[in-house]
Amino acid sequence: MSYLGEEIKKLGFGLMRLPQKDGAIDIEQTKRMVDLFLGAGFTYFDTAWAYAGSEDAIRQALVERYPRESYQLATKNAAWINCKTREEAMAQFDTSLKQTGAGYFDFYLLHNLGEGRTHYFDDFDLWSWVQEKKEAGLIKHVGFSFHSTPEELEEILTAHPEMEFVQLQINYADWENPAVQSRACYEVAQKHGKPVIIMEPVKGGMLATPPESVERILKEAEPEASAASWAIRFAANLKGVITVLSGMSNVEQMEDNLSYMREFSGLSQKETETLKKAQEELNRIPLIPCTTCNYCAKVCPNEIGISGSFTALNYLTLYGDKAAAFHQENWLVGGHGKKSADACIKCGKCEQVCPQHIKIRSELERVCKQLLDENSL
Repeated sequence: MSYLGEEIKKLGFGLMRLPQKDGAIDIEQTKRMVDLFLGAGFTYFDTAWAYAGSEDAIRQALVERYPRESYQLATKNAAWINCKTREEAMAQFDTSLKQTGAGYFDFYLLHNLGEGRTHYFDDFDLWSWVQEKKEAGLIKHVGFSFHSTPEELEEILTAHPEMEFVQLQINYADWENPAVQSRACYEVAQKHGKPVIIMEPVKGGMLATPPESVERILKEAEPEASAASWAIRFAANLKGVITVLSGMSNVEQMEDNLSYMREFSGLSQKETETLKKAQEELNRIPLIPCTTCNYCAKVCPNEIGISGSFTALNYLTLYGDKAAAFHQENWLVGGHGKKSADACIKCGKCEQVCPQHIKIRSELERVCKQLLDENSL
């Protein structure tokens, strides 16, 4: 498929979760994965300045071993990480060039826009700076990755029509999830005519081992297919998609992805119906019906990250993975400057304004018992 003048097949190699050996990235296994990926006709590699060791690893595994024109390399600028000046933010680009040895980047992204992070790119005027790098031939295509609401995505794309593409979190579990709003964000990108690169199609590995009732539906339809394959095919089937990034961590995952994506030409009607059943089954699992409107946060005297805690607890309910749920809690609550559920004084102000009539105080108790308590699970 051709987008932005580039021929790119629908599977991209995400370099965020590369294989590890003795506490470091396993370069030899990464080389084998790169060889398999290119050998199957795929060409898109996605790294970032913020992915520890990743840019250096792809220099060794890819850049130093293959002609530069034989692949596309993407990396990202995270101006919100420890940057106090425009010069510090711009320096990330030079570091990325040095670490990858790539000479130029086919795709360069302003990394993880949304919420309190977007203003760094505005304050440092990185929008015009990346255009200067593009004019200088150091970047071929400029875009951004995004984690926030469709309303904020609309604002950014309206303000910056020069952006060529957008990278979004899209998967069948989050398609109608009120906390992520994959479908709504995708539709905003479509409205603005921006092709999409999809990240987190397997939801950080969650959809590789979905809830048992969901996995049963998938296995009955295709006994030999992995659960992860369904997630990636769902994403790859969407229109206007440049590629679907899969953060592969070993040769086995690479071989599995290549087995069904090498000849992928779209979902059949039967496959589409199976995924719809899987989505419906996910929706039947009892979750806290929080829509992240955050009316509760506006009246909470202790500034508790209520919606973030509820999202984390829903993760735990769906996937039974406490470590992953706790990671969500850390990011969505502490990472956003909010207090944890154990700071609740049970004043009840939150429940008075909740449009979903959630028994918030009781649910926060459940967060404490099931997620924050060291002895839980």
